[in-house]
Amino acid sequence: MPASPYFRHLPDSLLHLSRNRLLLLLLAFAAVMIATGIGLRSPWPADEPRFAEVAREMVASGQWLIPMRGGEFYPDKPPVFMWSIAFFYWLTGNLKVAFLLPNALCSLLTLGLVYDLGTRLWNQRTGAVAVLLMMLAPQFLAQAQKAQIDAMVACWITVACYGLIRHFFTGPAWGWYFAAWAFMGLGIITKGVGFLPALMLVPLLALNYQDRARFHGAMTWRCALGPLAMLAVVAAWLVPMVLYVNSVGTDEALAYRNNILFKQTGERYADSWGHLQPWYYYLTSVIPALWFPLPLVFLALFRPLTDAIRHRPVILVQLAWVALVVLFFSISPGKRGVYLLPALPMFALALAPVLSTHRPARWFPPILTGLHMLIAVALVTLGVLAWNDHPKLVEKVSDYSRDPARLHEAGSLVFTVGLVWLASLLGLWRSRPLGRLFLAMMLSWLLLSTWGYQILDPLRTPRNILAAAEQNVPADAQLGMIDFREQFLLFSKLDFVHFSFFSSLRDEERNAWRWMGEGEHRFILVQDKLDLDCFSLDGARDLGVAHREHWLLVGPDQRLPDCAPPSRVRQFTTPSPGAWLD
Repeated sequence: MPASPYFRHLPDSLLHLSRNRLLLLLLAFAAVMIATGIGLRSPWPADEPRFAEVAREMVASGQWLIPMRGGEFYPDKPPVFMWSIAFFYWLTGNLKVAFLLPNALCSLLTLGLVYDLGTRLWNQRTGAVAVLLMMLAPQFLAQAQKAQIDAMVACWITVACYGLIRHFFTGPAWGWYFAAWAFMGLGIITKGVGFLPALMLVPLLALNYQDRARFHGAMTWRCALGPLAMLAVVAAWLVPMVLYVNSVGTDEALAYRNNILFKQTGERYADSWGHLQPWYYYLTSVIPALWFPLPLVFLALFRPLTDAIRHRPVILVQLAWVALVVLFFSISPGKRGVYLLPALPMFALALAPVLSTHRPARWFPPILTGLHMLIAVALVTLGVLAWNDHPKLVEKVSDYSRDPARLHEAGSLVFTVGLVWLASLLGLWRSRPLGRLFLAMMLSWLLLSTWGYQILDPLRTPRNILAAAEQNVPADAQLGMIDFREQFLLFSKLDFVHFSFFSSLRDEERNAWRWMGEGEHRFILVQDKLDLDCFSLDGARDLGVAHREHWLLVGPDQRLPDCAPPSRVRQFTTPSPGAWLD
């Protein structure tokens, strides 16, 4: 079969390199794309500040077993991801660098595994194409450059899928089989869904039922021992955690154990309390946008893909597993786009061998070219509208900053990215659509992770609010916060006090009133929208806008004479941690 014209632009000299040299070249390119921008920005809400703060407190306190946030237990996620940030922070002494390193390295490992598996199952061209498809999907690089847990758990899940496929399709390889289950355990104590590779056994068992000789020597009674490796890894953290909680015995410790074991797992899946979306959300909103253009590639290769499945059942196993993952997350009422990231590597790997040997359908090039043009025109137009202070854009930016220059800076960036898309389309008009798109995507990521970070960092951090507060209080003052936000802990240059993330708003306010009355030079940060009983906002100092909220500084003059006592006294002080990110 003739090689696809869309990947003849891979130079033959590259494909003639040894497998390891081509892998190193691909990983070097990926490392440039992923690592560009590390150290240029701070942790951004919603997830990054809390993970960075937990890691900082691990290093500062020396207590790594139970994650702590602002001095109290953080029960929403297991600790592995935060351990990794803490390790790099301990190693480098630079939290601004450390918080992005774990996902960067995990994403490179994911690409390496995809390449190696594609090479083993097919050839170097297929492995390289799979890597390029992964990098083309916006979700992959977006998560590789963030400090959310999903890129790490996707890596562990990819390792597990790699191990299962190595065992059943290039084996038997019992070492890889048991390693797959061990990494499922690591995935579980990173984020509870680490067991997802076990769903791959569904299509594997179906194939084995059709042909008992297909997995000769690989599908035996020993397979039943795999879950023991998974449980052993989970127990390595779970048992010490339970023993520690039982030894402490406080209500907070027991609540942490119950939350992490039950509420954040089965209850969150079956009865989600946030991010509620309809069952078709992933099919209509996430996959078409965040995996673009891979869904179009899938449709354009549907006929040769069905033929390939008959000859290479490993493709069927990969696609069936992707479908099961999408189904698993679609059943739960709570949905976020990042949940599907672990399925992306196997999807790209299933498409790569067919894309390497077949032409996509005739409609594919004009459709991709049209979408390329549409995106270019939309970006250029959006940049021009920003320069001209379009009212809707002014309103949008005002959620983060009242400075009109910020909108103009963002407009310049968007306009430049639009020109990149337009130039790549017109300048390479005779080239392959996927090649043009790949170039536009990579250049756009480089612009966003350099110029874009410089524009966005002041808008995604509370530095301006804290700087304004620090200018209006004595040097020995303490700052407190009602309706606690973790990102303020990371940037405060004063001692920072909060009144429990788990308290009600009324109890936070009453504890804040009590705390302010117990000492001098104590001030409270509040949002202007809060309806307070213990403080008056009249005369409060305006600090500006951050994180879509308007912030005020409340001092002793705004403290009312009387306030009902809190149901429970809760107060946590973090000594001036802001220097960690300067």
